[in-house]
Amino acid sequence: MNRNLDSVSTEDGAPVPPEQISAAVTAGDFVYGDGATQSFDPDGTTRYVEGGRQTEGTWSVDVNGRFCSFWPPSFRASYDLQWMVDEGRIVGLRFSDLGSGTLFEGRYQ
Repeated sequence: MNRNLDSVSTEDGAPVPPEQISAAVTAGDFVYGDGATQSFDPDGTTRYVEGGRQTEGTWSVDVNGRFCSFWPPSFRASYDLQWMVDEGRIVGLRFSDLGSGTLFEGRYQ
């Protein structure tokens, strides 16, 4: 379910504008292709659950408008976000880091 996105009009693969990143990541919990889940709280906390194991980190939007995450003790990453749209409805986000070639998709649960 994606709350907070009813007024967003976009198409599949379009970049998420920096001013919409917070609404996009907090609109609902995500499930990834491998079955892992993740939630993003408005206060900047994120929880990732894989194989029953939960880790907690933080997220933010940097001065360049990129989504960033930090996982203690030292892992930092930043991603460009794109909308995933199916039949005119936002169904999730693509997280990509062109520098490392990392790409993963999260669908709203």
